[in-house]
Amino acid sequence: MTQKQNAQIDKASCYAMIISAHPDDSEFGIAGTVSKWTREGKEIVYVICTNGNKGSSDPDMRPSRLAEIREREQLAAAKVLGIRETVFMREEDQSLEDTPEFRKSLVYLIRKYRPEIVASTDPYRRYMWHRDHRIAGQAVLDAVFPYARDYHAYPDLIQAGFMPHKVKEVWLWGAEQPNHCIDITDTFEQKIKALRCHQSQVGQMPPEWETHIKARYANFAKGKPYELAEAFYRLEVHW
Repeated sequence: MTQKQNAQIDKASCYAMIISAHPDDSEFGIAGTVSKWTREGKEIVYVICTNGNKGSSDPDMRPSRLAEIREREQLAAAKVLGIRETVFMREEDQSLEDTPEFRKSLVYLIRKYRPEIVASTDPYRRYMWHRDHRIAGQAVLDAVFPYARDYHAYPDLIQAGFMPHKVKEVWLWGAEQPNHCIDITDTFEQKIKALRCHQSQVGQMPPEWETHIKARYANFAKGKPYELAEAFYRLEVHW
């Protein structure tokens, strides 16, 4: 084994990698939890799969300009949440495909940053769910297991020093039957502040959007000893 490969194995892990289909998805899904983690000093990496260039009802908005706006908005939201590194994959919005190339890109990032937790959208939600969310969630699950773990999956990544990595847990937001909740009572305002950074998106929503969001997270906390919660389907990776 080369010195470069040894260095990769010894590299300190980030705590969690948050992989979303579009700019703003992570803020809706997990920002309260992320803010809690960064306050505890944990390193979080954001990965944004698409450029979000279709996310506007304004006929005068050029997709190329919208992509630039949404990238700036995402960086501003990440700063609010204490995230120091955001990776933009810049795939075309509404065109995400579960290809070998896309999965390999995710495996590369997982092996590079070596997170304990990977979080994304639940791909198994029934009925109406953005196709990019389904594709991203499924590709993330496949990238975590078996591809990021298996030594022989990508020999060229091994040669480049990106050794296999076993993620400990996967957290999926948007799940119909969540099994894990995080108290975000103290970080809900940070979540809302981060969401407000996405003006190209929340600016299109009705004025009462913040009230509706708070009600949603209050519902997740019903029966629990706190006021607001984010909910996930959490699974431990035993293989």
